[in-house]
Amino acid sequence: MPIAEVTVIPIGTGSTSLSSYVADMQRVLKTVEGITYELTSMGTIIEGPLQRIFAAVEALHESPFAAGAERVSTSLKIDDRRDKPSTSRGKLESVERKLQVD
Repeated sequence: MPIAEVTVIPIGTGSTSLSSYVADMQRVLKTVEGITYELTSMGTIIEGPLQRIFAAVEALHESPFAAGAERVSTSLKIDDRRDKPSTSRGKLESVERKLQVD
């Protein structure tokens, strides 16, 4: 299953604080079916079918405009592993297991 990391930065907001925009975007994600997501301090991890990830990213990108931002910069990274099932948690657990070997 594809895993994506998305960062959406509202620009032209009149304030250096963006947490209200981030909260709005998390509310928007609740309405997107077929995905799971996790907010991190620097972005959001989204897991699901590629088409649903793109729908979520589009909704996230539009959210700050709806809240009054004049400009939005969105960065997206996708890890789409097709040789075996993959999850964000599974990737972390793989590294943690390797750290325990040391």
